[in-house]
Amino acid sequence: MIQNFIYKTPQGFSNILISVDGDRIVGLRFTENAPADTPEQFDTPIADETRRWLDMYFGGDIPNWMPKHKLNGITPFRRATIDATKQIPFGKTASYKEIAHKIARKLGVSNVSARAVGGAVGWNPICIIIPCHRVIGATGTITGYNGGIQNKIALLEHEQTILKKTYIKIN
Repeated sequence: MIQNFIYKTPQGFSNILISVDGDRIVGLRFTENAPADTPEQFDTPIADETRRWLDMYFGGDIPNWMPKHKLNGITPFRRATIDATKQIPFGKTASYKEIAHKIARKLGVSNVSARAVGGAVGWNPICIIIPCHRVIGATGTITGYNGGIQNKIALLEHEQTILKKTYIKIN
C-alpha cells in the first residue's frame, strides 16, 4: 500500500511529496498542491529515513548514502539511463548527449538518441535522490525538469554552494 508524506523544503523550493510502499521509496517529487490530507509526520521508517536524507541535503551536507527505493515499471533502457544519472557526481552535470554516448557504449550499439535519454530522465519518479536535475542540454542549457525549471536551477545552485563551503572547510 502506497503512503504519501509531505516534506516542507527550505524557502526557494517547492515542497516534496514522498511516496513509500512498505520499506521502499517509490516516488519523490516536487509539488505545489499536495492533497490536503497528506501527513507531514513521518510515521514509517523509510519515510523518516528519506526525511533525514533530505534534511542533510537541504541542510548543506552531501549525503553519502541513498534511502532504499524501488522503481516500478522500469524498462532496461530506463534502468541504463537511471544508472548513468546516479553516477553524475554531486554538484556536477552531464548532458543528455553524454549520457546517450555512455549508454551506447555500454549496450554495444552505435547510437542512442539523446531525446530518448531525455524521456527516460523525465520518467524518473524519485527526484533529487536519483539526481535527474544534474542532466542538462548539450550546450549547457538548463532544460526540462518535471519538478519545474525553478527547482532544477535552485538544486544546481544549492549543490554548488555546498561544494564551495566544503572546499573552504578543507583548505
